[in-house]
Amino acid sequence: MQFTTTKTKEDTWALNLNNFTNHHLMNQKQMIVLLAGPTASGKSKIAVQLSKALNGEIINADSMQVYKELKVLTSRPSFSDKRNIKHHLYGIVSVKKKFSTGIWLKFAIKKIKLILNKKKVPILVGGTGLYFKALVDGLAKIPNIPKKIRKKIIKHHQKIGQKKFYLELLKLDPQVKDFVSETDSQRSMRAYEVKQYTKKSLYDWTKSTKPVLDSNLFKKFFVNPQKDFLLKQINSRVNRMLKEGAKKEVKNF
Repeated sequence: MQFTTTKTKEDTWALNLNNFTNHHLMNQKQMIVLLAGPTASGKSKIAVQLSKALNGEIINADSMQVYKELKVLTSRPSFSDKRNIKHHLYGIVSVKKKFSTGIWLKFAIKKIKLILNKKKVPILVGGTGLYFKALVDGLAKIPNIPKKIRKKIIKHHQKIGQKKFYLELLKLDPQVKDFVSETDSQRSMRAYEVKQYTKKSLYDWTKSTKPVLDSNLFKKFFVNPQKDFLLKQINSRVNRMLKEGAKKEVKNF
């Protein structure tokens, strides 16, 4: 699953802040739009514009936007935006509760199906790549790893460091050599615990996973503004967040 700003596939079109619609979209009867991009790139505004153009509803695909307490820090869509266009999965859980990619995926699929049944277009917007990947490629149903095993592996990783740990991982599970980056400590530990507990490679778990939804429905866009513009937007957002009470929000949780 890959987002791109160049036309490489029939289901992927270039997208920027001045050009966010395409005649292919307007002529397709059923689709699921995925809108990704960096912080402050204008994704939310484009999502609203697309929703109006395509008769759509917006679904959050950002791992921080799901939390109730992080309204200012995550620049949650405004009241007026939510009043004009229906938004889903924003501020749905407390930061004190566990929330995983699997839980989000379950909620998102349910919302997508409901929106499609209404003959409308689901538009998923966010910056969490794992959420998009789980939706497009599916999420492996790996058994829960006991906390005791996980803590032991984390402790071992902290003791020897990522470089040595990765070499140990390859001895335990050679299949993940081209699947897990040698610099990705989180994924390395995940691969290690999965292989150790299930006796099956993370690569095999992932390879055998299939998506719930029809992959032909996905239309993928990546918002990629100029660096100078993006930096100005980020600075502007930070100043706005401070005025709206970001410090107080941090203290509260």
